[in-house]
Amino acid sequence: MKARIHGGAEEVGRSCVELEAVGGDRLILDLGLPLSVEADEAVVLPAINGLRKVDPRLLGVVLSHGHPDHYGMIDAIPSDVPVYTGKATAEVLREASFFTPLGLDREPSGFLDDRRPCQIGPFTVTPFLVDHSAFDSYALLVEADHRRLLYTGDLRAHGRKAGMFERLIHDGPRNINTLLLEGTSVGRTVESDPLRELDVEERCSELFQASAGMGLACYSPQNVDRFVSVYKAAVRSRRSLVIDLYGAAVAAATGNASIPQVDWSRIRVYVPQAQRRRVKDSDQFWRVNELGTSRIFADDLAAAPDQWVMCFRQSMLRELDRAGCLHGAHAVWLMWAGYLDGAAGQLFRDSLASLGIDLTLVHASGHATVKDLQRLAAAIDAEKIVPIHTDTPERYSGLFDRVVLQSNEIWWGV
Repeated sequence: MKARIHGGAEEVGRSCVELEAVGGDRLILDLGLPLSVEADEAVVLPAINGLRKVDPRLLGVVLSHGHPDHYGMIDAIPSDVPVYTGKATAEVLREASFFTPLGLDREPSGFLDDRRPCQIGPFTVTPFLVDHSAFDSYALLVEADHRRLLYTGDLRAHGRKAGMFERLIHDGPRNINTLLLEGTSVGRTVESDPLRELDVEERCSELFQASAGMGLACYSPQNVDRFVSVYKAAVRSRRSLVIDLYGAAVAAATGNASIPQVDWSRIRVYVPQAQRRRVKDSDQFWRVNELGTSRIFADDLAAAPDQWVMCFRQSMLRELDRAGCLHGAHAVWLMWAGYLDGAAGQLFRDSLASLGIDLTLVHASGHATVKDLQRLAAAIDAEKIVPIHTDTPERYSGLFDRVVLQSNEIWWGV
């Protein structure tokens, strides 16, 4: 078996790895967009036979998880190219596609299931559930031609599913020839003890309790771990959490009864103007009708703002302000701080400031620290480590043993 990286060898994002078995059959691991891509920007597909026209030797694309820098080019490839992903990932992305371009409505050819091998031609793919900020994320063990490659995808050890990382260390695959190791944190300056998802819950609870008005929680509805943290923080501060249709749809799509749902007593659903218009234009009124008594309106929020925490985004600002909902509000930014550095982020800051709303940053990274990556690498003890999903591959040699750097577009033996 041989491999070549098409994206991620020297950048965070654009993850894509092509594998080829003896005989010429090929498999792709992830097909992602660059992190820097704009919404309307055209992106060229990797130079892989079968992504533009049919090639029977391309057996499919296996997606590690539902982040655009790992699946974002799938819509651009022919519909007859098989795609494999987790069942919950497929459902979440399908629901997301109704609300945002950051979704995917495509029926997978097969589903990944934790530690259950899947045979795709000569390749045996075994997924290992991992802790990450995307729900239903997997590391992928691929075997062919008596060679074994472990692709970590994206993972961490400090989320709400931290036990999955420890399980991978203590009961993960062994006798690995190549470990494709993500290194997002390798090039970033981070605290020695990073904020954990449980710390996010604790800090948000403190901020919500101290707020005279609504708590405005700014996070992606697809970050299910963060949704659970915010919900628990709201309950701890004796408030209820208000989500929108997008958040409600993602929660239901997880298929997990432990994830807060719209029929829970501390959950309400507010349907902002943009989503009301989308429902009307698509004639999907069932999305609103099925909410029943869980639906809440702006007048209800304005009447007692200190009772609520709201999943909030900039597009809601004007309508909630007109309704008088934002007096005494405090906003909490629960995403990567870098998103606030651009023009859109600065506009958001300025808009909040003009209304006298403070903004506090509280975020736990979706990626493992260097220390945790070293623990994982030592446990797997692969013959060689190849960096991926990192903008500083040259630093690996000072942190890990048996590192082999590989450039994009170059074939190498697993």
